[in-house]
Amino acid sequence: MSVLRELIDQLQELPGIGPKSAERIGYWIVRQPAEVVRALASAIETSAQGISPCGLCGHVDETDPCRYCGDETRDPRTVCVVESSRDLEALEGTGEFHGRYHVLGGRVAPVEGVALRDLNVSGLMDRARAGEIDEVVVATNPTFEGEATAAMLGKELVKHGVRVTRIARGVPSGGEIVHMNAAVLGDALRGRGELD
Repeated sequence: MSVLRELIDQLQELPGIGPKSAERIGYWIVRQPAEVVRALASAIETSAQGISPCGLCGHVDETDPCRYCGDETRDPRTVCVVESSRDLEALEGTGEFHGRYHVLGGRVAPVEGVALRDLNVSGLMDRARAGEIDEVVVATNPTFEGEATAAMLGKELVKHGVRVTRIARGVPSGGEIVHMNAAVLGDALRGRGELD
C-alpha cells in the first residue's frame, strides 16, 4: 500500500470524513511545505498525549480535574449535563451558566444498543446520592435520543431529591415564526414564560 493511500485511509476514520473528503485532504497535506505537515502532526500527537477525560465530569481537557471542575468560583451544587464536550463548550460560550458540568459521552440510543448505564452517569449519580447536588440542568440535544436520555436521567435523579430542569427550546432569537416547523413551535408554546 502506498504512503498516500495509507494517509487517505487513516483520514477516512475521522468522523464526517468520507472517501472524497479524505482524498482531498490527503492530497492537500502532501502538497504542503514540510514545516506545515510537521506542525499538524505535532498538534495531533500533543493532543493525543496531553488531553484526557476529567475524572469528575468526563470533559476532555488538559488537566484533571478539568478547568471547570477545578474552578472554585463555580457553583458545585448546580450541574449541567451534556452529551459531549463540544456541547459543553457551546454552552460555556454563552457566559450564562456558572455551575459545573457533567459529560455523558453520548446519549441513549436503543436502536444502537446504548442504554443509560452505558453512558458516563455513575459519578453523577454518586454525587446525587451523597447530597452534593441541588439542581441538574439537562442539556441533551432535542432529538429522539436526547429526549429519551433526559427522561431516563431525570427519573433516576429525582429519586435522590435532586431538582431536575431542562434547557428551554423553541423559536430562536432572530427567527420568524412562519419559517419554523411544527415541532419547534410546539416546544415554544409549551415552554412559554412570563414576559419580562
